[in-house]
Amino acid sequence: MLDLGIVIVNWNTRELLKRCLETVLASQGDFRFKVVVVDNASPDDSVDMVRTHFPAVEVIASATNGGFSYGNNLGLRALGYQGKSDVSPDAPRYALLLNPDTEVPPDALYNMVRYMDSRPEIGVAGPKLVLTDGSLDLACRRSFPTPMVSFYRFSGLAKLFPRHPQFGRYNMTFADPDQELEVDSVVGAYMQVRREAIVDAGLLDEAFFMYGEDLDWAFRIKAAGWKVYYHPQVVVKHVKRAASRRSPKAQFEFQRAMLIFYRKHYQRTTPLWLHLLVMAGLMVKGGPQLLTELRQSQ
Repeated sequence: MLDLGIVIVNWNTRELLKRCLETVLASQGDFRFKVVVVDNASPDDSVDMVRTHFPAVEVIASATNGGFSYGNNLGLRALGYQGKSDVSPDAPRYALLLNPDTEVPPDALYNMVRYMDSRPEIGVAGPKLVLTDGSLDLACRRSFPTPMVSFYRFSGLAKLFPRHPQFGRYNMTFADPDQELEVDSVVGAYMQVRREAIVDAGLLDEAFFMYGEDLDWAFRIKAAGWKVYYHPQVVVKHVKRAASRRSPKAQFEFQRAMLIFYRKHYQRTTPLWLHLLVMAGLMVKGGPQLLTELRQSQ
């Protein structure tokens, strides 16, 4: 059985994908892994590049850009993860969602596998992600965006008081970046998930086009009884938003994802006054395009 199945969803990031695959395939350690690249209808010849330079990598060329969840699910199914309680006996022990704008050190994948092997209670883990300037990618350790946590973030309290254990909860800015930490979620740029956790929670929710799907997956996995951990002893480089920054849909999709997450997990238990604040905040951030989605939430 494979130890690690790696799914890389690509959209129009040919050169970054090439560098990512170079680092992945240079990985060292006593473990077996397979890489599946899912291309979401890129116009930049990414598929030909992978087939030419990396023949050992499986390529799935999607005819349409169905989004991040859709692409990852294509890759997960190719590895044998079909859905909740439906996993092939040959599916790897761990599945890894990896962004094409990451670069992994030679021992990173092996050390993450060893870490999760040593902690059987952990269903999801992620490393310390650093940006190109060496700073921490704040998204690599997060709390769920509950109505109150979202209020702290959108009101500016999180930025004003980043070290406060309450106000700084969304990106956990109160904690030492080099401290191992149990968290609500890591980020889908590097999200390693135990096979048994996928059996319990199923695949990604394709209602999320981009953003939020990792939070939702972690939420469902935690609800199934698993723990989520940030493991900073492994460090991975992340060129943030290499694909999404080119998309005019990015900001809209972020707010749409927050709306979907809120409706799915919190709306039924949120008091009216706070619900109205959440809706107002989303409308301000999401703009007129979000109006249709907001109406559907009522």
